[in-house]
Amino acid sequence: MTDRPLKVLIAKPGLDGHDRGAKVLARGLRDEGFEVVYTGLRQTPEMVATAALQEDVDVVGLSILSGAHMTLVPKICRLLGEAGLDDILVTVGGIIPDDDVPALKAAGVAAVFGPGTTIAEVADFVRANARHRG
Repeated sequence: MTDRPLKVLIAKPGLDGHDRGAKVLARGLRDEGFEVVYTGLRQTPEMVATAALQEDVDVVGLSILSGAHMTLVPKICRLLGEAGLDDILVTVGGIIPDDDVPALKAAGVAAVFGPGTTIAEVADFVRANARHRG
């Protein structure tokens, strides 16, 4: 067992320019004891997968408010798998219609967090489901 905290990548894929929630989550997860890397705004799926590989993260948290989740998220999950990172826990937060959740989960998403989700709920889910890689 490692003493290293779980490492989480928070990413804002696509053209969505609203990052307050992602920044609040990143800060909150740091306060909960996680190591957090925030990629910033307007990341391509390739940039997210590359950052996950380079940073050797255990979790990728995607924040999407733009409505492009059905395009971006499956592509990110596919790229993670192609890079041999299919053991990374992928979560999505933002404005995601309930009807889209099953398809996102089928693409490889472990959980979808909507508006009103607390930092503690996210932290508890990550602790219960993420594993240290390597």
